[in-house]
This record gives sequence, C-alpha cells and structure tokens, in this order.
Amino acid sequence: MKRSIPHPSGTPAGKEVALTEILSEHNEEFYIGGRWVKPLSTVRRGLVAPATGEAFAAVALGGAADVDCAVAAAKAAFPSFSHTTRAERLDLLRRVSVAYARHREDFARVMQQECGFPRSLAYGAQFEFGAAQFAQMIETLATYPFEERRGTTLVRREPIGVCALITPWNWPLNQIACKVAPALAAGDTVVLKPSELSPLNALVFAEVLDEAGVPPGVFNLVNGDGVTTGAALAAHPDIDMVSFTGSTRGGIAVAQTAAPTVKRVHQELGGKSPFVVLPDADLERAVNDAVAGCFYNTGQTCNAPTRLLVPAAKLAAVNAFAKAAVERQKIGYPDDTEATLGPVISDLQRAKIQRLIQAGIDEGATLVVGGIGAPEGFARGYFVRPTVFSNVTPAMTIFREEIFGPVLSISAYRTFDEAIRLANDTPYGLAGYVHGGDLEAARTVAAEIRAGTIYINSPAWDSLAPFGGFKASGNGREYADFAMADFTEIKGIVGYGAERGK
Repeated sequence: MKRSIPHPSGTPAGKEVALTEILSEHNEEFYIGGRWVKPLSTVRRGLVAPATGEAFAAVALGGAADVDCAVAAAKAAFPSFSHTTRAERLDLLRRVSVAYARHREDFARVMQQECGFPRSLAYGAQFEFGAAQFAQMIETLATYPFEERRGTTLVRREPIGVCALITPWNWPLNQIACKVAPALAAGDTVVLKPSELSPLNALVFAEVLDEAGVPPGVFNLVNGDGVTTGAALAAHPDIDMVSFTGSTRGGIAVAQTAAPTVKRVHQELGGKSPFVVLPDADLERAVNDAVAGCFYNTGQTCNAPTRLLVPAAKLAAVNAFAKAAVERQKIGYPDDTEATLGPVISDLQRAKIQRLIQAGIDEGATLVVGGIGAPEGFARGYFVRPTVFSNVTPAMTIFREEIFGPVLSISAYRTFDEAIRLANDTPYGLAGYVHGGDLEAARTVAAEIRAGTIYINSPAWDSLAPFGGFKASGNGREYADFAMADFTEIKGIVGYGAERGK
C-alpha cells in the first residue's frame, strides 16, 4: 500500500506523487530485535517539508521505555554477534551494501521530501557517500589487525559492546553509515537514533538491514528527540558507547548525561573552517572553490569553509569573483534538476541565519551579495538568500559563530603569520582549506592549522582520510580504520607468548 503525499517541489496543492511503502508501513514504528514494533510512547511528531513549510507525515517519538527495549535487544544480541568471525561480518556488510544500492530511489525521494535536498544532491552525494562508507569498511575489515604481538604480550582489539548512534539531519545517510558500518565490522550491536527532523531515511535504512539479514538485536532503531530519547540513550547503564554527531551544545549535553556511567563518548560537532588563499594561488579558482564548498548542501555542512582568508592586496578582486560565483548558483525546489541550492531544514534554522546575516550588517561587514529575506520567487518554504560578507573582522559575530547556512565571510591578511592566526582564531577545529601554487608552502600552512582534516587545493573526497575535530569540534575519528579503532576496546594479554615460569 502506498501513500500519496505532497510533491517536494512546492507545486500547487493537489499535485501528488506516490512515495515509498516505508512511509505508510513504518513511520510510526521502531525496529527492535529484528522486527518492526509499535512504540510504547504515545508521542508523535509532525514532519514539515522544508521546500513548502507544510506538514506531510508524522513519526513516533520514543520514550525511556522504548529505549530500554532497544538496549535490551542489543545487549542480548551482543554475546553471539561479538564472537562472529571476520568472514561472517564481511558477508553481512556485503549484503547490506547490495541492499543499500537497491534502495537509491527510496532514499533520494525521502530525503528530497524531509530535507529539501535538490535532486542532484539527493540522488548524488547524499546517497553515494553512504554507499562509499560501506564499500570502504568492507575493504578495511578485510585486513584490519585485530591482534598484535608485542614481546610476550598479545594486544587485542575487541568489540566495545552496545553502541548508541545519534545522527544529524544534514548528511543523514553518510553519518548513519559511517557509524553503523564500523560498529558492525567491529562486532558491536547498536541502537540508532536519527534526527527527529529527518527520520524517514533512517526507516528506509532499517529496511535495508532487515533485507540484508542482520541478526535480530544487532541493529535497532528508535526515533525521538534529543532531550528525551537521546538523553535516555546517553544515560543508559547498558550502553557502552555513544557516537554523536551534531551541534557542540548537543555534544556537551550528551557528554554530561553520559558521565555518571563512565561510558565512551565520541563526538563530531560544529565547525567554523578557514579557507586560506595564499598569494600565489589561482585566485579565481580558489574563490570559486571556496564559494562552492561553503554553499554545498545549502551551507548545512559542519566542515564547510565558511571563513575565506585572502591577501589584503587582492581583496577587491576576491569580492568580485565571489559575487560572480554566487550569482551562478541556482536556487530551486527539490525536483529542479539544475538547482544547486535548496531550502534550509526548518523555520528555526532560517530564523537563526537571518539573525546572523543581520548581525553582519549591523556590525559593519561589507555586504557583497545577498542579505536578509527570501530569494525572489521563493516566498514559501525555508529559503534564504546566498550571502557573502567582506571586511569581516575577528570581533564580528559572523566570524565566530557557526551559521550553518549559505553565508561566506571574507577577511584580509597581510602576513603569513596573520593568516595562520586568523585561521586558528576560533573555538572550533574540524577542518581547514588551503589554496596555493607552491605545494610546499601550502603544506606548511596545513601543518599550522589546528583542525582535524586539512584540504589542499580542493582534492576529491577521500573515505580513507580521518574525519573528526580538535577543540570544540569534538573528539574521536570516523571513516576507515580510524572508525574501527574507536569502535573497539584494547586488551593486553601479558605473558601470552612466554614459557611457563619465565
């Protein structure tokens, strides 16, 4: 049975398309112990399409009792799953990867509706990054060293136990996959709580794991909000690890809630990443790349390059290149095949972005393009004008606060030391970007930026690179063997290789 729901394009009322059975079958259910179950909680939340501002579905929000059920199922499954062989877990991951690929249409259509992603992004990177995480984890698991001999000691990496995975709305499938894949590869069992703003793609993901034959209790899903469901997971005595991706404020709350049970807390949090343009860089290319990176996913990316640092002598040219680059961006509804920018996730997020754009104007930054209000022709939905400010100083709010929208700040530097100081003048440290003609000079700058991942001259995305931050951007690392290390415990068996009595 299919449900007809409003088209994500925001077209006139009455134009409907059939979506996926997932919406009508499971949007008010949880996946616990290998089956779909009715929640114990009676709380429901309406979902609003960012492209229209209209409600289109509802999901159940779990309470503490639902969390107890999911954790109990994961705990019961752990003893057997933790003892599966590498080959058995490889087989499971391969089956998941195949099932995931079969659901591309379901994933993309759901994300267009609940997140407002343009078609090219929903069918492209938003889906493909999740697929890449499973492909990379299969490769990683095939050779991962679970045991190492050091003298007479055997060092083993063993599964942590029951892991709570709390994921965000902005890159939902990537963040689900980059946590679930290493957890399963390590032999852990999990309870997933996706964002309450984008829960439907996670329901499709649960269908994928069910199709792939994940053993009952190894993967569980409970929808809910942070203050109730997320807090219950973080505090639960039978949860051995929390892997959280979200705001720095949310990460602090999770860590504080988890502290009494002394569980491991892995946090991937906010960012305010610098993009340093060196004097010998191809200026137009560098600025185009900075604008594209900042506005990708409508600016809703934690490691986006939101602070463009340029030589003072080239500021006027940079402003002109940035303005031209923004004017080439295409704002559109999710079904617009040419759109590069969609709506932001919610009315609350739009209001925050508007407040920060106004702060930039009030504090004296130079408005290069964009500004307050909705783009022309987009009165409905949560659209904002792509905006660039110049002459931004470290004292300004837009230099310091994470905006999480299509807003770029340009600041000038006069010396190499000033460029480094500006780059590091932030409480965050998730990423950094460097553009320059002299590769050795670019590498020198990269070494000086205090951040978890540095990108030189706009390389392709690399699933082998560690992902995570310094300072208020969090702790721990995701992707490939770095994620495997975080989802395992280290055990030393001393005397393992010694003869008795020696």
